Amino acid sequence: MSSVTSADRFLIAADTGGTFTDLAVYDCETGETRFGKTLTTYGNLVDGVIAGLEDAQARVDQASLFKHGTTHVINSFIQRKGCRAALVTTKGFRDVLEIARGNRPETFNLRYRRDPPLVQRSMRFEVIERVDGQGNVLQPLDVGSVEQVARALRSAGAEAVAISLLNAYANAEHEKQVREILRDLLPGVYITIGTELSREWMEYERTSTAVANAFVGAQMAKYVEGFEQALKERAFSGRFYMMGSNGGVMSADAAIEQPVALVESGPIGGCIGAAAYAKALGISRMIAFDMGGTTAKCALVENAQFDVTNTYWVGGYERGFPLRTPVLDIVEVGAGGGSIAWLDDNTRLRLGPKSAGSDPGPVCFGRGGDAPTVTDANLVLGRIGSDSFMNGRLKLDEQASFGVIDKKLAGPLGFAAGDRVDRVAQGILDLATVTMSGAIKEITVERGRNILDYQLFVFGGGGPLFGGDLARNIGIRDVIVPPHPGAFSSLGMLMAEARRDASRTFLKELSAENLDTAKSMIATISVELRQSMSAEFDVSAISFIYEADISYIGQSHTVRVPLPAELTVESVQSAFEAVYRARYGHLNEGTGTAFVVLRVGALVPTSRPSLERMRPAGGHTSPKPRTHRSVYFSELSRRLDTPVYARTDLGAGAELNGPAIVEEYSSTVVVGPKDKLVVGEFGELRIRCEGLMRKRQSANG
Repeated sequence: MSSVTSADRFLIAADTGGTFTDLAVYDCETGETRFGKTLTTYGNLVDGVIAGLEDAQARVDQASLFKHGTTHVINSFIQRKGCRAALVTTKGFRDVLEIARGNRPETFNLRYRRDPPLVQRSMRFEVIERVDGQGNVLQPLDVGSVEQVARALRSAGAEAVAISLLNAYANAEHEKQVREILRDLLPGVYITIGTELSREWMEYERTSTAVANAFVGAQMAKYVEGFEQALKERAFSGRFYMMGSNGGVMSADAAIEQPVALVESGPIGGCIGAAAYAKALGISRMIAFDMGGTTAKCALVENAQFDVTNTYWVGGYERGFPLRTPVLDIVEVGAGGGSIAWLDDNTRLRLGPKSAGSDPGPVCFGRGGDAPTVTDANLVLGRIGSDSFMNGRLKLDEQASFGVIDKKLAGPLGFAAGDRVDRVAQGILDLATVTMSGAIKEITVERGRNILDYQLFVFGGGGPLFGGDLARNIGIRDVIVPPHPGAFSSLGMLMAEARRDASRTFLKELSAENLDTAKSMIATISVELRQSMSAEFDVSAISFIYEADISYIGQSHTVRVPLPAELTVESVQSAFEAVYRARYGHLNEGTGTAFVVLRVGALVPTSRPSLERMRPAGGHTSPKPRTHRSVYFSELSRRLDTPVYARTDLGAGAELNGPAIVEEYSSTVVVGPKDKLVVGEFGELRIRCEGLMRKRQSANG
């Protein structure tokens, strides 16, 4: 340990969410991992990070590595708070964003409308050029038309420009020429080209991605550069990385060039951490569930790996717009601790998607919030302690929560006196449980998985509060809560490798000849990735992931197939059929198979802590409760006097029979009346929903 210098002592990860900013700090000198949690400071996000570091007793001037995940990009899209962006495209294709796919996801909704494009028609411009689908130049680029567009962009006050030309995926030279001309004529304007974000043939998706990149590019450049500068002002001299949506970190320069790659930057870390625990615990099938202050997210972890999807829909498939960028396959719903409960025009209780966030936050925070939230309901029901939340650093006003639920919900709903506030508060939690259960079913049952084969791994500030309720609702028996669940996403970021993805359109039937061509293209992509990453990382230990989008001939939809180590027609066909059968339950016998897209992912290790060294120390096998409090349990529709334990008192092998509450700094675990808790070897809490099992046994005779 003496070889660790003061500047190399810490590895730091910060996750800036909609309500809280979470930090994880690994001390290379002692092997200890510490955590910090503060309310997100919207005025200056760095302030929240620095405050969290004080909690974790760490300084940035003693850190060699800083990884950062943020919800800044997705929030900018959802709130439409980007810069004044413009689109430059091929003459005749100005309206690609409006035409989109021409489909109607809500067939019977006569008032259906998609969300408007990020760039209005008056900010979309055309240049004269034409390339065919094979990359042949049919009409050279007219430089005069580009110069004319530059003048129009200057007059329109464009702050950022997206360049997306027809068939540029096959030949990107015209896009690059347009960029160079505009850079000379429009200094200070953020310019991005579609082929540096995606080399795939889908014109609408590629254009939408380029426009989105421009929409947030200028402000993300300012954000990332400002964050870097704030760290340097505090004498940070290490490497600064941003958390990418593909499950790997990227350099600050890459994040500035491709901010769309950060669209799900915040939630990704938790899935990486869940995969690490799945491997350590020998769990082959796991549902990673993260409930924060604003949203709840879930993803599948199978054989310690998570899926990456090709297209991410901002605002949902029905009305939103697509980003053609690798994103961890996550299902997200608007149900978090800050989700607001309200009554609709028919006086029905509803929940979300609007959230109180951190400013003003739930009513119980005492920061000016006046709408009842999920957190207020948990507090009223005794599931959260008013004096123990965040170790008492944030006092919660239980009477204020009780009063707002009574006045705004219980009274208007016509509930009689007595336990009416308890019943309505439980109704809020039931709505949250149903919403989150739907997300879990979407990522399992709707994709052909047997939900009974999975264990539920819950984290985030709210995940452990709802773990047992979710398990009972969806039929899962086992729930696992990792140490420090409220800051678990930041812990996962500490474990993230560097990752870069690249893809190429390859429209060829599966045959021996075409497979040789595919091998050559994959090798070329791999070399390009190695070269591009060598400027940022030590690529001596680089590894690659090879995949392909494959379909039956004549199908428009593809499945993403991991390519076997030995590429033969038979091995690729077998891999495709395995994925296709698992997804759809059948094969189209006698139908030919074709490649559509070839994909390569490059992974480079970064400094990371060892999970084994992070085992919590101390605790007892027969812990004593710190206190008792009255807690309402929906299974019994009444309150019980419930023992409350401190998680630090629970050593490996300790067992608790429900009901019980387990509190720690970043979260609270609720153990149901018939559930049983056991502390595992890595300090994880394993909850067996015995009540559910007995119910099943009774139902089956």
